[in-house]
Amino acid sequence: MADKDDFLQLIKRFGAFLTVKISNLLHSLDSRSVGAIAGLAFAVVFTWRLWRSPSGPQRRFPKRQAATSSSSGVRNHSSANVATSGVTPSSEDSNAQNVIDEFFQPVKPTLGQIVRQRLSEGRKVTCRLLGVILEETNPEELQQQATVRSSVLEVLLEITKFCDLYLMERVLDDESERKVLLALENAGVFTSGGLVKDKVLFCSTEIGRTSFVRQLEPDWHIDTNPEITFQLARFIKYQLHVSATKPERTAINVFNSTSLEQFFGTV
Repeated sequence: MADKDDFLQLIKRFGAFLTVKISNLLHSLDSRSVGAIAGLAFAVVFTWRLWRSPSGPQRRFPKRQAATSSSSGVRNHSSANVATSGVTPSSEDSNAQNVIDEFFQPVKPTLGQIVRQRLSEGRKVTCRLLGVILEETNPEELQQQATVRSSVLEVLLEITKFCDLYLMERVLDDESERKVLLALENAGVFTSGGLVKDKVLFCSTEIGRTSFVRQLEPDWHIDTNPEITFQLARFIKYQLHVSATKPERTAINVFNSTSLEQFFGTV
């Protein structure tokens, strides 16, 4: 340690000596000599600063430990986040799956879509009134009253929107005709749907109803009389037989059902 102090004192004395000499020579030396002396002075100062610097790097274990502790804390915090968020992705996946399941649930078709599907894109339909559209089941009852079945009304209106519909019935007198037309009008069939009074046909015999159907050549015919459906099987592509019971099928293109609304999927 004493050797180092002695050396530093020697450097200081040498520096003072050079300073005096330099000041004396500045008046007599040219620019080159001044540059050389300045370089020598710079070398001396640099050497002196080098000897004053610490002999070796300091150790900073406490800071490094703090950094280690801090990084450990970050890791622990990160681990805690992972542990905590471990439930969240599962919850998010569950919610996403619920949305997907709800989106791909089968959509219930509308009544109009059901009517189009069941009628096989048929554009013209003929249908008797008694036992299908009306509550009454025979011409004698029509002499007293005519009542439109409320359960069939919605289906009937959908058919009129999509198809060219003709209604027909056998009646015993003109008063029965009037009652039927009035019942249909009060039910809103002529105002809400595409049906007009001219497409409600009346006859006095069952043969007359069969003749109506054959002349109109519909894609579908709906009736309650199995004999008529059998007679029309050769001429009509599709038929729907509406009956309180389910008789055996009389022809390949004859369908049996307990009611019109049941055939179209409405109860």
